[in-house]
Amino acid sequence: MTTDTTTRTVKAIVRAPDPLTYTAVRNHLGSTANIEVATGEYRGPVDVAVFVAERMTVEVMSALRRLKDSLGIPVVLIPSEIDRAELFAAVECNVVAVLPRAAATTGRIEEAVLTAAAGGGVLPPKMLGELLRQIERIQREVLSPSGLHTSGLTPREIGVLRLMSEGLDTAEIAVKMCLSERAVKRVIFGVTRRLNLRNRPHAVAYALRSGVI
Repeated sequence: MTTDTTTRTVKAIVRAPDPLTYTAVRNHLGSTANIEVATGEYRGPVDVAVFVAERMTVEVMSALRRLKDSLGIPVVLIPSEIDRAELFAAVECNVVAVLPRAAATTGRIEEAVLTAAAGGGVLPPKMLGELLRQIERIQREVLSPSGLHTSGLTPREIGVLRLMSEGLDTAEIAVKMCLSERAVKRVIFGVTRRLNLRNRPHAVAYALRSGVI
């Protein structure tokens, strides 16, 4: 299944704080070749949500969480103002692109929507730096003292999954890591249960996507 957004139409929905802003964003996106804006009572699949907000209020964050829970799609956020804590909370709600409202031209919104639909993200350099520093702080102050990685995996779990990805079986992994076979099985069971992974290949794929192996 292709993810090349240049050869297919991206379906987007728009959420805005007032009818005038909604109409303007909808019309801008609707005039582009690769984007179709879902309107009215459309019930089909949607690729991206474009969410415009003045400030990151409690109501806005609640709306983003509902959007994540109901559709689970990437979000392009266009706020007038957003601070570091709000940015991190927004990322947890599937926001993958942030365009300050003052700089949100038609071309930039279109680019952000297509990038989000293709699995990418768009952040201004300052915001990207803030996000990376926040992640580093969480790793240093919260996860590392507990023996965890940002992926949710412990060093031992990462070691087992790395050896699994190299094709080693349980007995071979046990020898390599100086563990019993039962201990290796417990590690694998713990990972799959805690992270809701189906089986060993799924666990290896999760580790690969997380960039830890």
